[in-house]
Amino acid sequence: MSMNSPNSAADLQQLYRARFEGRFDYRQKVWAVLSQFFSRWIAPESAVLDLGCGWCEFINAVKCGRKFGMDLNPDAKRFANADVRILEQDCSTRWELDQESLDAVFTSNFLEHLPTKLGAEKALLEAHRTIKPGGHFICDGAEYPVCFFDHHVPLTELSLSEILQKCGFDVEFCRARFLPYTMSRGRQYPVWMLRAYLSCPFLWRIAGKQFLVVARKRAPSRHEPALL
Repeated sequence: MSMNSPNSAADLQQLYRARFEGRFDYRQKVWAVLSQFFSRWIAPESAVLDLGCGWCEFINAVKCGRKFGMDLNPDAKRFANADVRILEQDCSTRWELDQESLDAVFTSNFLEHLPTKLGAEKALLEAHRTIKPGGHFICDGAEYPVCFFDHHVPLTELSLSEILQKCGFDVEFCRARFLPYTMSRGRQYPVWMLRAYLSCPFLWRIAGKQFLVVARKRAPSRHEPALL
């Protein structure tokens, strides 16, 4: 989250706890399954950043070489496994990571929480700076106008694809309908049902309520300067 957000770190902590308290064990099980699905874009030796990592369910579960999480929520450090380095910083400023040091950046239901479109674009430019050529940016999120009180940036799979291309990525995978539900409320479906659902993409068009966009950082051509 940006330091310019109307929500302080304490606010983020309170909102997150109110939204997900009592569902942590279930979320861990769900993210264990989802991390396997997303691993098709993440090699076992990869360096991966979870942008807006929250309680670290994804970055704790994913199989990769080096793990980073970024969030201003103080609880991120409490929930992170020992092999996860937490960057407690404004994601719209320069990230505390070297250029082209990551193989993938993953984010889930986060960019819409940033206070402005400019802040979201700056975060994507930092993702571009830190991802190696050929590396991936992976994002899922609720399709606008589905929103919470602390949503500020309206996003769809098309608007996200547009800004990713502007920031130096080529979109490889774009689905308006992907995951069927939110983990902040509602029924806690058995995880075997999620595995079955993910294996049947034709069901996504029927039940999906969140988008998925995956983009690859393009290598700069000899006639095109690299984005800084």
